[in-house]
Amino acid sequence: MFEDIQLIYMNIKILRFWALLYDKNIRRYVCIGLASFHIFTQVVYMISTNEGLTGIIRNSYMLVLWINTLLRAYLLLADHDKYVALIQNFTTAYYDLLNQNDPYISKILVNLNRIGHLMARGNLFFGMLTSMGFGLYPLSSNERVLPFGSRIPGLNEYESPYYEMWYVFQMLITPMGCCMYIPYTSLIVGLIMFGIVRCKALQHRLHQVAIVHPYGDRDARQLKEEIIGCIQYQQSIIEYIDRINELTTMMFLFELMAFSALLCALLFMMLIVSGTSQLIIVCMYINMILAQILAIYWYANELKEQNLEVATAAYATEWYTFDVALRKNILFMMMRAQRPAAILLGNIRPITLELFQNLLNTTYTFFTVLKRVYG
Repeated sequence: MFEDIQLIYMNIKILRFWALLYDKNIRRYVCIGLASFHIFTQVVYMISTNEGLTGIIRNSYMLVLWINTLLRAYLLLADHDKYVALIQNFTTAYYDLLNQNDPYISKILVNLNRIGHLMARGNLFFGMLTSMGFGLYPLSSNERVLPFGSRIPGLNEYESPYYEMWYVFQMLITPMGCCMYIPYTSLIVGLIMFGIVRCKALQHRLHQVAIVHPYGDRDARQLKEEIIGCIQYQQSIIEYIDRINELTTMMFLFELMAFSALLCALLFMMLIVSGTSQLIIVCMYINMILAQILAIYWYANELKEQNLEVATAAYATEWYTFDVALRKNILFMMMRAQRPAAILLGNIRPITLELFQNLLNTTYTFFTVLKRVYG
């Protein structure tokens, strides 16, 4: 059923092609096997390398990206049934909204699909652009280097024909890793975006209560059913967000710690690289990190804000004119909305733009310390 939903279809289609969702075929073992072998060679290289600081930072960045890519693949396989159930829950909720035939709801769903589709394509484009940066980096170097620092025990990877063969292998595996990494992020962001739409739909429904059931001309039974329906819908939104948190919260924590360190190192790398081409490639690396983090933090922050707005919408129902029992229900609804459901970081704190700002501030602080130490 999700084939008609542009918000997630492209991402699921790519993950399905690599047999990480729904299907199970040889491509699953090919992508995971090659990625695992590649990470092994990177680890061997990092342990044994005598390369300078620039090379260590660059290869550390790539190693973390590949570990994160493989981690996402394993999470998809380990929690496959939970991801499928979440997508099914999303699909059911999406068509429930669509079938209401409400002009306001239809408009925001159309806008949601448009933005989600553009975001999925844009993320893939920037991912492929960064992949090109990996491949072009050796061409800007004065000596033989590989797109990813890696070493196979017993072989000299810089001698012909091993160098050429290993270069081709890395250039072939890079788009595959990109297609494992980027669609997962776009899928999770798409699910978060739909949570925002559900909050807006609930706000719209609450705003309609005072219009459809005005004071002095209302059916008490119908009003009660509508309020109970709104409370149940609020609870379904909370459960939906909890499902997303269950699958992603620890991964977001790992990414925050890893990307904070890498962002600081890459900023420092900008000071010590030689040549405009290398500087441009480092900027591409930084942009990829910021684009991946900002997309998640932006929409996670918006989800929290829209959950808070539910309380305002509930107050606009003119609840103070209701019967005592309904007043209590609305008050409890407002109290729950003021403790908003949010995407959590390691089940500790909500992901917000304030947290993103703190990340940038902390990163810049460590960067200035490194700059002073190394002159």
